[in-house]
Amino acid sequence: MDKIIVQGDRARLTGTVEIEGAKNAALPLLAATILPSEGVTTLRNVPVLSDIEMMIGLVKNLDISLDGSRELKQVVVHHGETIKSKAPYEFVTKMRASIVVMGPILARNHRALIAMPGGCAIGSRPIDLHLRGLAQMGVTITQKNGYIDAMASELKGADIYLDFPSVGATQNLMMAATLAKGRTTIGNAAKEPEIVDLANLLNKMGAKVRGAGTDTITIVGVEKMHGTEHSVVQDRIEAGTFIVAAAITQGDVLIEDAISEHNRPLIAKLTEMGVSFREEENGLRVIGPKTLKPANVTTLPHPGFPTDMQAQMTIAQSLADGESSMTETVFENRFQHLVEMQRMGLDVTFQGNHATINGGHPLEGAEVKGTDLRSTAALVLAGLVAEGKTTVTGLQYLDRGYFQFHQKLQKLGADVTRVTHLHD
Repeated sequence: MDKIIVQGDRARLTGTVEIEGAKNAALPLLAATILPSEGVTTLRNVPVLSDIEMMIGLVKNLDISLDGSRELKQVVVHHGETIKSKAPYEFVTKMRASIVVMGPILARNHRALIAMPGGCAIGSRPIDLHLRGLAQMGVTITQKNGYIDAMASELKGADIYLDFPSVGATQNLMMAATLAKGRTTIGNAAKEPEIVDLANLLNKMGAKVRGAGTDTITIVGVEKMHGTEHSVVQDRIEAGTFIVAAAITQGDVLIEDAISEHNRPLIAKLTEMGVSFREEENGLRVIGPKTLKPANVTTLPHPGFPTDMQAQMTIAQSLADGESSMTETVFENRFQHLVEMQRMGLDVTFQGNHATINGGHPLEGAEVKGTDLRSTAALVLAGLVAEGKTTVTGLQYLDRGYFQFHQKLQKLGADVTRVTHLHD
């Protein structure tokens, strides 16, 4: 079992950190490579992560010719006239995001057989919005033996309104609509930068997608799509994680090529807490204060405060001198890291989806376990500012979304080591 060992006591982080391509953009972009029936697609700036390897394996399993280069962070897809319709259990059950292959497979084959999805343990993330939207497009859906069987004699454009601006549902329906007959509108659509990145790729492939980044997306179906070239947008959540790392360590860190617009809610809250930001030619400089001020945060769909930055933000709140609150409105069951941090001396109380953090008390090093991707990263950050040694397990989650996380922290001056197969 791999562990990360952090020697804390607030080593000041300084230097420059390079941010990878966004996992949450690259996964649907890889799914989109199912859509073209001719040509070659080259995706660049693809992050080297276990989730990406899983999606590459899933696309290959559909009989699509795909070559990846970890060194070049590049994927090359050779499109053909036929693909398989089945996304099997061994891929989909390990990664919930793989449900986004349903839309493109349906668009190509008018049938998709998809295993019920799995993924991080951060509460219920039902796919009913995906299925209801597809049903409006003429898809008949049955569930049997752990699989969703979706069929349509013809995909038809529809006027769809999402009860919640689900990122996955927006992506799935966008991709299904690209080859559907007629016009599709998606109301109350997700607005994340990753949605815009997907729309940009689809349009390069010959689709007609308009309005991505707003709450209404319009797609006019085309007869076929073709290969193209595209570079994955920077990972705003990885950037945000290092922004918090600098903020909590009184650091001075340049986030290379940072897209500040993508992290506006985080930057606004940290500014309120006393963190300084400076736009520079090569990126965004983050300077942490001697003392952080308390702040109240509520997670919301984009452009609100991102749920994927909630765990990291609570580390800053735990250091702030006074009472802060965190309200999680996107997912339930996403405070496990705070329960673990009680082992480190965190003073926190819970009431449903609301946590009250009484900050400013020293954290103590302890053995803690991450239970999802972001909570594991947050616990490593907690170790940076705790007194003594913190040991973090659950690194299989960390590896799903962060490339060389401990090495990047080391380069900034943190005393962080990763130990493989450590026997107590």
